[in-house]
Amino acid sequence: MTLRFVLAIACWTAALRAEAPDFGKDVAPVFQKRCIFCHGAGSPMAGLRLDSEANARKGGNLGAVIVPGVSADSPLIQRISSDDGGLRMPPQGARVPDDDIAKIRAWVDSLPKAETAATKSTPKPAASSHWAFEPIRKPAIPSGFANAIDAFIQTRLSREHLAPSPAADRVTLARRVTLDLTGIPPTPAEMSAFVADKRPDAYERLVDRLLASPRYGERWARPWLDLAHYADSDGFEKDLVRPWAWRWRQWVIEALNADLPFDQFTIWQLAGDLLPNATRDQKIATGFLRNTLTNREAGVDRAEARFEQIVNRANTVATTWLGLTAGCAQCHNHKFDPISQKEYYALYAFFDATDERDIDAPLPQETAAYDAARPEYDRKRAELIAQFRVDEYQRKWWPKIKDAFEHQGRDTEWDFQVTEFRAGFDGAEKFLKEDPITQTRRQQDRLTDFFVGHIGPELDRDKAIAASLKEARTALQKLARELPPYTQAPIIAADTANTRLRIGGDYKTFGEPVAPGTLAILPPLKSATPTRLDLARWIVSSDNPLTARVAVNRIWQELFGRGLVRTSEDFGTQGDKPSHPELLDWLATEFVAKAWSQKALIRTIVLSDTYRQSSRLTAELAAKDPENILLARQSRLRLPAELIRDGALAASGLLFEQIGGRSVRPPQPKGVAELGYGGNVKWPESTGTDRYRRGLYVHYQRTTPYPMLSNFDAPDSNISCSRRRVSNTPLQALNLLNDPVFVEPAQALAKRVQSEADPLGAAFLLTLGRAPSAAERTRLAKLPLADAARVLLNLDEFVTRE
Repeated sequence: MTLRFVLAIACWTAALRAEAPDFGKDVAPVFQKRCIFCHGAGSPMAGLRLDSEANARKGGNLGAVIVPGVSADSPLIQRISSDDGGLRMPPQGARVPDDDIAKIRAWVDSLPKAETAATKSTPKPAASSHWAFEPIRKPAIPSGFANAIDAFIQTRLSREHLAPSPAADRVTLARRVTLDLTGIPPTPAEMSAFVADKRPDAYERLVDRLLASPRYGERWARPWLDLAHYADSDGFEKDLVRPWAWRWRQWVIEALNADLPFDQFTIWQLAGDLLPNATRDQKIATGFLRNTLTNREAGVDRAEARFEQIVNRANTVATTWLGLTAGCAQCHNHKFDPISQKEYYALYAFFDATDERDIDAPLPQETAAYDAARPEYDRKRAELIAQFRVDEYQRKWWPKIKDAFEHQGRDTEWDFQVTEFRAGFDGAEKFLKEDPITQTRRQQDRLTDFFVGHIGPELDRDKAIAASLKEARTALQKLARELPPYTQAPIIAADTANTRLRIGGDYKTFGEPVAPGTLAILPPLKSATPTRLDLARWIVSSDNPLTARVAVNRIWQELFGRGLVRTSEDFGTQGDKPSHPELLDWLATEFVAKAWSQKALIRTIVLSDTYRQSSRLTAELAAKDPENILLARQSRLRLPAELIRDGALAASGLLFEQIGGRSVRPPQPKGVAELGYGGNVKWPESTGTDRYRRGLYVHYQRTTPYPMLSNFDAPDSNISCSRRRVSNTPLQALNLLNDPVFVEPAQALAKRVQSEADPLGAAFLLTLGRAPSAAERTRLAKLPLADAARVLLNLDEFVTRE
């Protein structure tokens, strides 16, 4: 379809919609005389006439080219009034006269906004009696049981004529609960101490010690990072590194270790910046919303890129806290759940009214060193800028790029510079609109650093100046590497927005204005003009029937491998029904009653007999309940990818136990980083103790993810992940056997136990927490110790939580 054809159709559509008495007298002739070049012999538009309503009505309907009542947002007006040769219509010859444009603009503005189907609200879906939207009511606990969880589970088992499994042995139980609560297997000393402890509350003491461990925050941060789809890079083509992404991850670990109540944990992440006298930590928490991908390809429409980010944020929040597939309503009413398209954009509107910022968020040990080094750094930087005349050249560049921004389409070369600036410089449009005097020192330095790498067409044509500025860039980068780190944090801040419904989910096709709001099927917001803070408080309101159910179901999922609602990402009508609805609601009410304490809820679950059962699958259970839905036993769970690596490092003695901090790059196969676009991805291997940090801290590059994590089913970090799938492939065994990340711990394990009286027995205790059987000892004794250690790290028992 040619551009002329599109224009002719657009003109026809506009004329068709002119329902005023002067239809054929004023507007239609304007279109007709401008579009006659489209109607010649052989043209796709031959024969089209716009001189009467009857002729105009013979064509189709392309109402999307105008937005009735809003000419500024109408593609037709944008085209005929544009100075851009690639956008302007007609593309050849004289442009449409200003008087004619004014007539068309006035006509579009005069149309009632409800006049076309494109701008009408889609009908609200019918109300639903679906269980997840019903209020949570604390159920009565079946009598005759000491523990409420066991009461619900065993009552159901009794109805199914099944009995619960016996308790797991103490070795299995200690390994299970230690892995579940900290992600690290117990040491031989910890194991023997628990086995020898005959006090009746020995297990409770073990649980309390594990919940107090700083490793608890690391273990339970991982599923939360999956929900946020955390990564250390932007994604898309360039996939640039995000140097401060980890600062939010550290906040999550610290918040979990402190047992920040889940309602506050929620409010801070969604609207910490809006809290009265917001603290730095409350602002850092909003980094949850900064985990969206960022498309820095220069040719991408920035409006489209931002639209996709806001859509992602709305979808992520709906998945994480409401357990709903709200994103299905981006283009139309949800086909299954009671979510209208307008309600979706009401949720979207909360995140549309935001801006991305970076704030100073240094670690305690950073400030003194940075403050001491900064004066000398500033002096050297000023010398370099003066030496290479950077300020002088930047003063010439800045007015040019601002002018090009304000008059796009006038100079193609500078248009390209504006496009690059928007793509590569965070907050570019604010910089282009504001006076540089209002910018902070850090912002001014960042602008200068961008300039020396993007000097513009005029300076670039002067080879001497271009070479000088290239040298300046290299010198400034080298100097920056000498400055001690001073961490920043990516956050969200409030902004203004005029949100519009998008017809068909298309970012550039506007429908009616939409105010921030929530889903009609759920209790209403109490504010007439709600903010993100109101949304966050509504999400954790006692009136909201979803959040507590969704949260406790995910915690249960981590401890049993399957939620009481299997589809933990979807509590809607297409998701699974709860296997134990009364237990789900009891857990939800307990969660709220115990001040939203995640540690208290986890403690309640792991102290139950249900959790402490053996995982042995009997013939009867295999026949009656192969998926363990009824929970007559515990589940055997393949460990998450990160915990497999952690276990190998812990058993070998190599694990470096620092909590928090920057991401690390352990060894990975050659050629992986090289798969990144244009050589953008670099993988400088970490050295020293950083090489042996937990898997939680492994740098995650979206386009070339760490292969060991991918092999063991880590999510791709592009969208929110509520539950990891578990595969079983030959590549996993080869990974464990041959990857340097596992060969090195195997060698260290062999070295660690070689001086023991029973090296093989010691290796078994370190890896599996038990002594070897006679058959195992006989078989492994035939291998060199290092090879025997490799076998132990490759065993199904090692990578599985019983």
